[in-house]
Amino acid sequence: MRIAVIGAGAIGGMLAVRLALSGQAVTVVEKGAHLEAIGRNGLKLVHNDGVEEIAKDLRAVANCVDAGLQDLVFLALKAYDIAAVAPQMRALFGDDTMVVTIQNGLPWWYFQNFSGPHAGYRLKTADPNGVIEQNIESRRLIGCVVYPAGEIVAPGVVKHLEGDRFPVGELDGTESQRVRAVSDALIGAGLKSPILIDIRSEIWLKLWGNMSFNPISALTHATLVDICQEPATRGLAIDMMREAQAIAEKLGVSFRVPLDKRIEGAAKIGKHKTSTLQDVEAGRPVEVDALIGSVIELGELTGTATPAISAVHALLRLLVQTMHEEHARVVLQRL
Repeated sequence: MRIAVIGAGAIGGMLAVRLALSGQAVTVVEKGAHLEAIGRNGLKLVHNDGVEEIAKDLRAVANCVDAGLQDLVFLALKAYDIAAVAPQMRALFGDDTMVVTIQNGLPWWYFQNFSGPHAGYRLKTADPNGVIEQNIESRRLIGCVVYPAGEIVAPGVVKHLEGDRFPVGELDGTESQRVRAVSDALIGAGLKSPILIDIRSEIWLKLWGNMSFNPISALTHATLVDICQEPATRGLAIDMMREAQAIAEKLGVSFRVPLDKRIEGAAKIGKHKTSTLQDVEAGRPVEVDALIGSVIELGELTGTATPAISAVHALLRLLVQTMHEEHARVVLQRL
């Protein structure tokens, strides 16, 4: 297949390398020093055990027009970057081009091809002006939940920290031939990619932790195990998760893992900095709306109170606003 990866960052870069090395025709759409390094030397993936893989045959381009028509597109940008790129993505689309979304939080398409409550509702925190929805037709979309973690350690170099699961699913819950093709491509690249008939419940299972642990970690500079072991922050995370669960269940979501096991699963990851904490330390933009603002929006939509989530959201939003105004990052320094 002709496969484009838009955003060859921590997760997109991992996908691009594995897919290219498995024999797929991969094009990455990137910018800046990262693009230049990939064009010169290929894209390197460094695993946690030190093993390195380099994909030298993939194409690296600066825009979707240069990438050309594709069979499959992995959209691996941060949620706040999608609206600016969505109109350009039209250049990638043939009649049957598929788009697999690779984002944290609730996706803009959540209520598209949806048979549950509030079908057709546009998630305003994800797509405030409807630009994404207008340019990426729902018929193209395949949902995906991302469990690996990684980081860009240098231009052209991505480090894979943990995880290899990319479950996928059609928005309408069917097991189609095309979703099997996507799953097969990911499995052929050495990744785990089960096909799910309820991709939205899996999105909430991942979000359950992201919308609680990530903001708390960004505000406290604590790792996952620290948050879980400290009674006060553990209790706050539980309150936030209970509020989110009440919202999700009103939308027909079922949680296959109990709340206490979800907490323990996070604790077992150990001294891991969440991606949101990494963004705060690096002075990068933070996915405030995708991770937590969207949950508050759905709380309002379903008539569900979110006092704990709203309080943490207010603190995180103010931190991000202050960082932006001061052109600053926030890092702990040893004395």
